[in-house]
Amino acid sequence: MEGDSTTINITETPKERKGKAPLLATPPASSSIKPVVQKAPKRGYKRGLAILDVVLRIAGIAAALGAAIAMASTEETLPFFTQFFQFQAQYDDLPAFTFFVIANSITAAYLAVSIPISIVCIVRPHLVAPRIILIFLDTVMVALTTAAAGGAASIVYLAHNGNSDANWPAICQQFSDFCQEVSGAVVASFLTVVVLMVLVVLSAFSL
Repeated sequence: MEGDSTTINITETPKERKGKAPLLATPPASSSIKPVVQKAPKRGYKRGLAILDVVLRIAGIAAALGAAIAMASTEETLPFFTQFFQFQAQYDDLPAFTFFVIANSITAAYLAVSIPISIVCIVRPHLVAPRIILIFLDTVMVALTTAAAGGAASIVYLAHNGNSDANWPAICQQFSDFCQEVSGAVVASFLTVVVLMVLVVLSAFSL
């Protein structure tokens, strides 16, 4: 009996076979991973602001040049005069009006020269350096034109109303055409100031 051996066959049940399933899950398919694409910032609005900038500069040239020409051509001579006395009013009789003509002429020339820089901003709206240059120079022109328009406006006010404390009579009752032309030139100059201020804001938004 010692040499006899007994063989026992152990069969696996279906439940035991299920227990031997691999524990590691299959990795997800590579197609389920979507790459993140970053969109480039839109620069269309900058090009639109640059086009508006050019249009406003042309309008500013017309306003500043019109103000300078209107003031420089202002002259009136009263109909009653003698051989020795003549009543005449010209813009160069007052230094404030002379400065007004010079300042608005400078502003008109600057706006004309700055148009090519503004066109560069249309072609390449992502550039920052031209915008910074325009902001600086436009601010200088705002100060210059405001000073000229403000000085001329004070003289126009005195011409219309006078000053009793200083014994300055109002002259617009006699020189009515002169005062009307001068007043129109001052209004055009203040319109130029508004255009320049809008240009500064546009350049700041475009940065």
